[in-house]
Amino acid sequence: MDRKDMDLLLQKTEVLIEALPYIQRFNRKIIVVKYGGSAMVDEELKKNVIKDVTLLKLVGFKPIIVHGGGKEISKWVNKVGMEPRFINGLRVTDEATMEIAEMVLNKVNKELVQDVQELGIKAVGISGKDGGLLKVEKKYSNGEDIGFVGEVTEVTPKIIYDLLEKDFLPIICPIGMDATFHSYNINADDAACAIARAVKAEKLAFLTDIEGVMKDPSDKSSLISELGVEEAKELIAGGTIGGGMLPKLNNCIDAIENGVSRVHILDGRIPHCLLLEIFTNKGIGTAILGRSEPRYYCERENK
Repeated sequence: MDRKDMDLLLQKTEVLIEALPYIQRFNRKIIVVKYGGSAMVDEELKKNVIKDVTLLKLVGFKPIIVHGGGKEISKWVNKVGMEPRFINGLRVTDEATMEIAEMVLNKVNKELVQDVQELGIKAVGISGKDGGLLKVEKKYSNGEDIGFVGEVTEVTPKIIYDLLEKDFLPIICPIGMDATFHSYNINADDAACAIARAVKAEKLAFLTDIEGVMKDPSDKSSLISELGVEEAKELIAGGTIGGGMLPKLNNCIDAIENGVSRVHILDGRIPHCLLLEIFTNKGIGTAILGRSEPRYYCERENK
């Protein structure tokens, strides 16, 4: 074996050694992965995400996938001659749109189940309606009625615990029911956050179309690798955070303050972003931490 081949093998060994403490720490711990954005549309990225989640399960994590499907819903709304409408980033969901959304999300759900099972892992696809998982009430956007859009009021996680106990990987689409058993579309970020809180997940990871939280949104080099809850609140109060990142970061803070240890915002367009974030010291996105959580990256920088 020549020197070049030996160096490559040693590099692979170093990667495994770097991952070891994270594998040890998070063995048998729950991680909720909110899967959405471009990573759902690009077939190659989709395969990479599924491989990442499958590997997490094989090394001892208990992953749960909560997925969106907004782009696919819009595509089918257009196909039937309707025009997608949004108010403050929320889809206006009349009865016809709700019917399409539920159909599309269940289709996406079963495709993800199929992809996971092709890799030899048992998966079960459910919606928030199954087992009364997600109870909702009508959500308004600044007082405006936007139709069948739900705000999660209660999570009954028994069905999730039952699936995890039987060694299944739960894959959940964000449809819930209100007290009168009407179906509602739920923002997938909100659903993932509510589920992570209910199961006291060790980690919640958002796969998005942005690199993470930045001090200056126009400067990619200003990416913040680790961020405490108080720091996150200061960034929001100071007006640094805006647009689609604002509700996402508020969801992260809410999850941390309700028992989730770490929340990660990742660029789902980067191949194997989940593995790079979870199993390397610096990671590639932004980790939001609880007050008692150690700062892995900063600790190493200061040594």
